[in-house]
Parts: sequence; C-alpha cells; structure tokens
Amino acid sequence: MEETFAKYINVKGELLDLSQPKVMGILNVTPDSFYANSRKQTEKDILCRVHQILDEGGTFIDMGAYSSRPDAADVSPEEEMQRLRQGLAIIQRECPEAAVSIDTFRADVAKMCVEEYGAALINDISAGDLDPEMFPTLARLKVPYILMHMQGNPQNMQHAPHYDNPVKEIIRYFAEKIEKLRVLGVKDLIIDPGFGFGKTLQHNYEILHKLEEFQIFQLPVLVGVSRKSMVYKLVGGGPEDALNGTTALHAIALMKGAQILRVHDVKAAVETVRIFNALNEPQY
Repeated sequence: MEETFAKYINVKGELLDLSQPKVMGILNVTPDSFYANSRKQTEKDILCRVHQILDEGGTFIDMGAYSSRPDAADVSPEEEMQRLRQGLAIIQRECPEAAVSIDTFRADVAKMCVEEYGAALINDISAGDLDPEMFPTLARLKVPYILMHMQGNPQNMQHAPHYDNPVKEIIRYFAEKIEKLRVLGVKDLIIDPGFGFGKTLQHNYEILHKLEEFQIFQLPVLVGVSRKSMVYKLVGGGPEDALNGTTALHAIALMKGAQILRVHDVKAAVETVRIFNALNEPQY
C-alpha cells in the first residue's frame, strides 16, 4: 500500500525528505537525565557529543536542558535557558549547519532558541499543555513542531497512569491539538505517542503494537523508546543494559511506520534504518 503521510518538512528553509526514516540524536545538557551516559555539561563533552551524533549519521540533534524523567526536579526557565545557551553557542560556532531540535515545553525558551540561535525544530513533551503560549509562539516562529502525548507532568506522570483505550485516547488528543495548530497556521507537525510518559509497561507495548494507527493523521511519527524502562523492565538490568532491546523496538517501530527515531545510540539506530531501507527496496 502506498504511503500517504507528509514526506517533507521544512528545516531551516530546505525541504527534508522523510520518505526514508531519519535519526535524532539526544544531547542532554542536564545533570539528572535518566541515562547517566547521556548527560553532557562541559564544553568538551557537548562538542564531542555533537560530533558523534553527526559523524554517526544523525539528521537532528535534540538538545534538552530540563530532565523529563519520572519524578524529575523542576528547573527554572532561567536555568533552562542558561544551559541551552551554552550548548547552542557551541553548536553555532563549531557546527552551524546542524539541525538542532530544542526539547522544551516553555514558549519563551523556544522563542529564544529559534530567534537567537537558529534552532530548527521545537520538541514539546506536553504538546502545549504546560504553556498556553506555546501554540501561538510556534505560529510566529514557523519551525517544525513535535507534539508529544503525556498524561500528567514529569513530576507525577508515573504515579497512576490510567486509560480505557490508550491508542484511541491518544489519537483523540492529537486530533484536537492538530486542529488548533492548523487554525493558527502551523504547517510542519510531527507526532510522538510519548512512550513512557504517563504509561504503564502494558500501555507502552499496546501503543507500539498499534503504532500504524497513528498514520491516520498523515503526519510523520517520531518514536522515543531509547533505553527506557519499557526495555529493561522486560530484559533486566537498567538503562545501561538496554541497547539490544532498544534496537529491537526500533526495528518494530520502523516496520509500523515510524519516520524519526529519537535515540541515545545513533550508530546502532542508523544501521537499523539502513537495514530497514534495504528490506523495502522496490525489487522486493
């Protein structure tokens, strides 16, 4: 069956083709992200991580300065901006052509990153729920917007998540958000079901099992399962032991229509995409 979702998004004035999946590398400029090896705070560590993402084939760098792990401590807007300014200044100086996504739910932070440093995308874990100014701000900034589903907030999302039907409820949630964004004139949208954000282990796997249902919006789907508890709660260990399981989930997500993988391990994800692409060559 021929795909009908939007295959292009406008990134820094150029159309990016998503007909073949892309990889987004995670850059956490935080001291407390759930995967310790992803935390980069010194200039040397940040620059090393940026080069690693790009050299290993990542299309996007997703920079976050507010840890969204369960029960994470709150971070003030000032502190979040300070951390992002440090990282963005380094990228602007050393890798100015890089497509940087900013992981933030705050409109003022998004505005600063795009207007002062040329950030290419905004990745909002709350899809506008945590800051009512985010949608109108995105309409003015005119950059692609990743809207993720989360039940609750990072401080309480895993306390008692409940759904009668998680996939139907998340689809309904996105339908309402997308309608509001379209009215405001926001054109380039990417949806993220929000694995691990206000979901139990069973919820996560039900969403993955039915991931193709999100194609109803004809929008790119981003999947973020990298080293999350939905992997290591099944296979044992912790985030540091979850690469193999993550790769298995990435392969499944690609087969079910994911266009962007948000990952800690760029090389492994790029190789998974390459194998997926070979499997889907026309001669087969």
